[in-house]
Amino acid sequence: MSSPVRLLLVDDDPLVRAGLSSMLGGTPSVRIVGEAANGREAVEAVRDLHPDVVLMDIGMPVLDGVAATAAIRSDPAAPEVLVLTTFGSDDHLLGALRAGAAGYLLKDAAPTEILDAILKVAAGESVLSPQSTRQLMTHAARTDADTRRTAARTALAQLTDRERDVVQAIAEGKSNAEIADSLHLGIATIKTHLANALTKLHLTNRVQLALLAHDADPHP
Repeated sequence: MSSPVRLLLVDDDPLVRAGLSSMLGGTPSVRIVGEAANGREAVEAVRDLHPDVVLMDIGMPVLDGVAATAAIRSDPAAPEVLVLTTFGSDDHLLGALRAGAAGYLLKDAAPTEILDAILKVAAGESVLSPQSTRQLMTHAARTDADTRRTAARTALAQLTDRERDVVQAIAEGKSNAEIADSLHLGIATIKTHLANALTKLHLTNRVQLALLAHDADPHP
């Protein structure tokens, strides 16, 4: 991005916020526009400050990170949400991703990893490590598996064959360039198929597409 990413820090621990602010504040590619101590404050701050990315904690008082993510992402002009978590609860984390978070980081991630993830999310990419993705998908497959499988397959049936190919590739963790190479198509065409799939399925990002694909076929 040509201008710094406008970042909102959300965490109920002031020491965590201070540490993140100190670590990221001097980075030319990021501008911290505000902080929030709970989900309700985060929703209000997004409305007032218009950040590009929200770095969101999960376990907070008043309104937790899952509910806050859902509220923020319900706006068509919503910023991207990147969850920062100790990974203590698969249920909460999965809920945040289904609500529209573009990915997540562990709180012990290296500063360079956090910065790289913020920039990727701001550019429209997702941030999920292969190992953590497998853990999440395994958990998702155990949760109301039959109901989710039926609903997911019904939803995916709306897509064209090529759009389903793209969604499946996204579920495998492939980038747009890798999908283009494997399907022998241009990146612009892949982006068009991706946009069409998101519109038809009323989803907001590729993480939600990946979750839907795994719901449809949890044991490929």
